[in-house]
Amino acid sequence: MHLPYGLEVSDSCQDCKIRSEGYFCDFDAELVKSFEALKYATVFPKGAVLFVEGQSPRGVFMLCTGRVKLTTCSSDGKAIITRIAEGGEVLGLGAAVSGKPYMVTAETLNPCQVNFIKREDFLRFLKENGTACLRVAEHLSNNYHNAFEQVRSLGLSHSASEKLAKLMLEWCTKAGKETDKGISIKLTLTHEEIAQIIGASRETVTRLLGDFKSKQIIYVKGSTLIIRDKAALVAMVSS
Repeated sequence: MHLPYGLEVSDSCQDCKIRSEGYFCDFDAELVKSFEALKYATVFPKGAVLFVEGQSPRGVFMLCTGRVKLTTCSSDGKAIITRIAEGGEVLGLGAAVSGKPYMVTAETLNPCQVNFIKREDFLRFLKENGTACLRVAEHLSNNYHNAFEQVRSLGLSHSASEKLAKLMLEWCTKAGKETDKGISIKLTLTHEEIAQIIGASRETVTRLLGDFKSKQIIYVKGSTLIIRDKAALVAMVSS
């Protein structure tokens, strides 16, 4: 079924063509049926806030399609993007299980389809299904691993240029496409959002991008980023 924002929405988890291996939608048929009975499917536009840091957990949000940025803020308003969530991930999982407030704010980066499940329904589902409990443990372990990698990157990188180089190499691995001009990446983040990921200022990111361009390491046209010299990025990280 087609809805606004250019999304092709799937109302049924059982018939969904984009079910992600390793996530909550990758259960056997009976478990998927039980899971689907609990969900509330919603389509959100870009810039919608799913939940806010410090808010009591209402439930979990299963991201079917789209991307969501998870942000935490200091008391003086400085923000860091802890992660960019992709389709298939479950957001708010730790808070829903522990009963503690959400630790981040979740905001859509583009139009998204999201399945929401109330906390009490979700906890009951876990109590009745051991397979689902194991999947929760796997998901939380992955979140811990990602958090550790980010702390290591922010804490042990010697410069903002090294952090930006690491981020670009990560983009190459996750979403890069080989072309005759280099590795092509769809750039969906603003300079401010990139700065929030690497713990730098927007001005620093703008300056570094300009420096990378002048050295022929990257090329930017509109929302397309071309990595022309991946070896140079690797050298920045290795040094």
